[in-house]
Amino acid sequence: MKHYFIIGALVVVCTFLIQAGLIGIGLLPVQASLQAVSIDQIMYVHVWLISFLFSLIIVILTYSLVVFRRKKGESGDGVYITGSNRLEIAWTLIPLVAVIILAYVGAGSLGVVRRIDPSALVVKVISAQWSWQFQYPDYGIVSTELILPVGQQIDLQMTSRDVIHGFWIPEFRVKQDLVPGRTTDLRITPTLIGNFKVRCSVLCGTKHSYMEGKVNVISKADFDAWVAQQQSIVITDPVVRGQLIVAQNGCDSCHTVDGTKGIGPTWARLYQSTVTLSDGTKVIADSAYLTSSIVDPNLQIVAGYSANRMPIFGDSLDAKAIADIVAYIESLK
Repeated sequence: MKHYFIIGALVVVCTFLIQAGLIGIGLLPVQASLQAVSIDQIMYVHVWLISFLFSLIIVILTYSLVVFRRKKGESGDGVYITGSNRLEIAWTLIPLVAVIILAYVGAGSLGVVRRIDPSALVVKVISAQWSWQFQYPDYGIVSTELILPVGQQIDLQMTSRDVIHGFWIPEFRVKQDLVPGRTTDLRITPTLIGNFKVRCSVLCGTKHSYMEGKVNVISKADFDAWVAQQQSIVITDPVVRGQLIVAQNGCDSCHTVDGTKGIGPTWARLYQSTVTLSDGTKVIADSAYLTSSIVDPNLQIVAGYSANRMPIFGDSLDAKAIADIVAYIESLK
C-alpha cells in the first residue's frame, strides 16, 4: 500500500511542477478580448489534465523501473498478473465522464463567444489574395486597417473574393474561415487598447505568409474622432480615388506599378500599349480594354497568364469605382 501513497504524492508534485512550467513559459499571447476569458479557462483546464496524465505515466514508469527492477541475485520470474476488471472499467468510465464534462464546458464557452449584443458595431470583412478590406456600413467608411473601439462588441460579417481565408487575431483567441460566396460571422469584444495584427490562418497561396492586416483598438472617444475624420475626407481627383480603391481591394497584391513581374500583368506603362493575348491576337490597352479587364478579366487573357486568377470586380464595384481605377492605371506612364 505504501507504493500507492508514494506514487500518488509524486504524481501530485510532478503535476504542479509541470503545470507551473507550462504556464510560466507563456503558452498564450496577451488576453485582449472578452471572448478570450472563457477560451483561456478551458485551455488552462487542458493544461492541468495534460500535466496530470503525463505525470501519471512518467511517475509510474520511472518508479517501477527503479523500485521493482530485478535485484542482484534474483533469477526467478516476476509476479504474474492476469488483469483487473475494476481497473479496466475505471479507465473507461473516468475518461468518458471527463470528455462529457469538457464537452459541456466547451458548449458553454461557445455560447459566450457566439452571443450577440444588439448594440454591436457591424464591420464587413472582405478578404482576397492577399489583402484585407474592412467596411463600416453604419458610417460609410472603407479601410485597409481594422479600427475598433475598446469595450464594444464587434459583429464581423465576413466573406472572400477568391479562395478560403482565415480571420485570426491571436490576442482575441477566436478564429473564423472566410468562404467565397458565403457570409460567415464572428463576434469579438476588445478589452485592451493597443495595436495587433490580423493573420490569415488558412494556406491561401504563394503570399499567404504576407497576408497580415493592422488592427488598432482605441478608446470610444478616439474612435468617434476617427469616424468623423474619415467622413470629412472628400477626394475629387479620380486618380487618387482609383489608387485608394486599388489599395482597399488588394489589387496591388497582384499587379505592380513599377514594371516588375507579379501575379498579374504590371500596370506600369500599360495604357495605350500593345498587349498580346493568350490566343495570339494583339489589342491596344485603351480605356475600353482596361474597363473590360476589370469587369470580366476572363474575357481577354493576357499571354503567359491563366484564367480565373482575378476576381470579377464587375460584380462588386460600381461603374464610378471602375472608372477611377482605369484613371489611375492610365496615369502610370
